[in-house]
Order: sequence, then C-alpha cells, then structure tokens
Amino acid sequence: MDLLLYVLIGVVILIAGGVGLLASRRSRRDVPTVPEAPAVVLPTEAPHGEAAEQAVEAPPVELPESAAGRLVRLRSRLARSQSSLGRGLLALLSRDALDDETWTEIEDTLLVADVGVGPAKELVDGLRTRALVDGIATPEDARRVLRAELLAAVGPDLDRDVHVERADGGGPAVVLVVGVNGTGKTTTTGKLARVLVAEGRRVLLAAADTFRAAGADQLETWGARVGAHTVRGPEGADPASVAFEAVRTGTEEQVDAVIIDTAGRLHTKAGLMDELGKVKRVVERQAPVSEVLLVLDATTGQNGLVQARVFAEVVDVTGIVLTKLDGTAKGGIVIAVQRELGVPVKLVGLGEGADDLAPFTPEAFVDALLA
Repeated sequence: MDLLLYVLIGVVILIAGGVGLLASRRSRRDVPTVPEAPAVVLPTEAPHGEAAEQAVEAPPVELPESAAGRLVRLRSRLARSQSSLGRGLLALLSRDALDDETWTEIEDTLLVADVGVGPAKELVDGLRTRALVDGIATPEDARRVLRAELLAAVGPDLDRDVHVERADGGGPAVVLVVGVNGTGKTTTTGKLARVLVAEGRRVLLAAADTFRAAGADQLETWGARVGAHTVRGPEGADPASVAFEAVRTGTEEQVDAVIIDTAGRLHTKAGLMDELGKVKRVVERQAPVSEVLLVLDATTGQNGLVQARVFAEVVDVTGIVLTKLDGTAKGGIVIAVQRELGVPVKLVGLGEGADDLAPFTPEAFVDALLA
C-alpha cells in the first residue's frame, strides 16, 4: 500500500514538471523579439593614414551670379523704382515753352531727388545752355540733352573698380567695410564676398564687429555659402586684434582678399570713430588697406552726407556702397555723395537677394532713370 502511494506521487510530480516546461516554451515563443541596437562605429583610420569618410557632409558651396547677370537686374529694377525722377524731368523739358518757372520746377525736382543744391544748380545751368545752343524741339531732344547732362553729373570717368589685387609682397588685398548702424554692412560684406568669388578669387572674412555675436554668426553663414573662411573672436574682444589675426591668417592661407566687417558706429561718437582708425592702423602693420568702402543707406538722403564726411576724415574712404537704392525715387544721392566726398559710388544694393549687390555703372544708372 505504501509502495503504491509513492508511485502515484512520483507520477504526479513528473506530469507537473512536463506541463511547466511546455508552458515555459510557449511563453518564450509568444514574446516579441526586440531588435538589437546598431553598433556605434567610431571613425577609424583608412588605408594610407587618411581619415575615414564622415557620415555628415558639409552643405554644398553655392556658385554666385556673375556681374553680367547682376547688371541686367540693375537696369530693370532701377527702371521700375527710379523712373519717376526721369519722367518728371522729361515732362518738364518737353514743354512748349521753357520759361523761368519751368526751370525752377526742374531744379526743385532735382532737389527733391537728393541731388543737392550745388549739383542741381549746375545741372539746370547745363540744361539751359544746351537748350539755347542745340534746341529742344521734341521729346527725343529732351531725352538726349537730359541724358548727356545727367551722365556728366554722375561722372562716367571715375574709377569704380573694387581694387582687390594682391599686395606687392604677396599678401592679400584688404577691404575695410565701415558705416553707421543699420546700413547693412554685414550683409554687404557677405554679398561682396560673393561678387569676388564669382570672379574666381579666394576670400577670407573677418568678423571685427565683436559687439554683436549674432553679427559674427551672420557673417560666418555668408562665408560658408561660398566656401570662405571666417575669422572671429570672443564677444567683446578688441576689433583691431580680430582684424590683425584675419590678415595674418589670410596671408598664411594665401587668399586673394580679406574683407573686414566692422561694427556700426554713430558718426557723432568720437571714441568709436577713433577705434575705427585704430583698426585700420593695426591692419596696415601687415598689409596695406586696398579699399575702405563706406556703406550708406540711399533712403537717408542728405543726412547720409553728414555721416559720410566724418567717416572720410577718419579712415580715408575710397568708395561708396549705396544700399536700398531700389524702392526710392531719390537716386540723386549718387551725384550728391560723390560730389561731397570726391570718391565714386562703386557698388549698389538692389534688394534682399544674395546676389543683389552689383557694380555701379553710370550709363546703366542714367538709362534706367530715363527708361
């Protein structure tokens, strides 16, 4: 009896063990499989010591638009925004009788267009002389006479090239970009880099506006789009030291031009203007400054001339960049600022696009006024 009991207990234990094992196997089959995490592959050395290809590639470098394409848009945009000045003058000159009242209206039209008092009087005197000598009998005569006088006032013989030839010692050309706050210096610096890259030049940018970290970031973005290296310093650093380091780096990298973006400053602040003079002097210890480009907002009109005078006294301005020239009928500022400073307008900003900075050509400008 006892033996039979032990046998029954053993059978029960065997059956229970079998059922548990079967349930365990079923449970394992029912659990979804969790995929293994991919292994992190660290960069390794490729054959011959070359670095392995990185997974993240740099953004593609853009090819800026050529000067020819920019000039086409210069004519069309100026024709749209400036033609009110040309239309007004042509309408006055085409009157049957050119009396004193008409000549006064012509002079007023020129003054409203920011030509300036002196240049406006000279233009009127020139037009009156041509009207007496050659005669103005038709609208075509009026256009011909007005074009000749405006072209003479703009100055077709001025040197408008942006000089970025390498220095005699083999160092890079240095371009200093200056101006008051809000005229678009940083944007102009980036766009100028695109102009030079389109001409096949190697460019380095210097973020010497150390008061605005956002400005340095903006300039770095402009440079990266065309493959140009940007030298910058910590926020609040000495702008002259950043400019000096940029020229040194540009010399080592054998670039063609170093473009230095300076901080915007009020022309009434003597300390800031002195600092700008220091930047130029420090840079010239390594290389001559090829160009000092003053960026002016075309919409400020005669107020911009006051700013221009002070900058010209401090850093010997060699050329003017007029921004926001589209969208205003006050194109006479071109004549006024050249007369005031004795230096030419070399570049004009036509809009917000990356390639909306174009070389200034007097013929295209005048023809656009009279379109």
